[in-house]
Amino acid sequence: MIAPPETLRVSHKRNTCDGATDIAGGAALGHPRVFLEIDEHGYVDCGYCDRRFVLIGGPADGVDQSTLRDIPSGASV
Repeated sequence: MIAPPETLRVSHKRNTCDGATDIAGGAALGHPRVFLEIDEHGYVDCGYCDRRFVLIGGPADGVDQSTLRDIPSGASV
C-alpha cells in the first residue's frame, strides 16, 4: 500500500475537507466541501483529494499510514 499524500491529525471525529485549505484563494481551487466522519478505525480519507484525517489518540495515531487501507467517507467497512 502507499501512504496518503497528506495526513492531518485532528482532535474531532467530524471534519470538513475542501481540498484547498493551504491554497491561497481558497476552495475555488479545490473540490466541493465534504463532511468526513471518523469511525472506530480512527481515520478517514477524503474521496476527492485522498487527504487522510487521523484522530489524535485514536487507534491509527502513530501507526505507519502506508500499512492502513483506504477508508473513504461513507464507505461501509
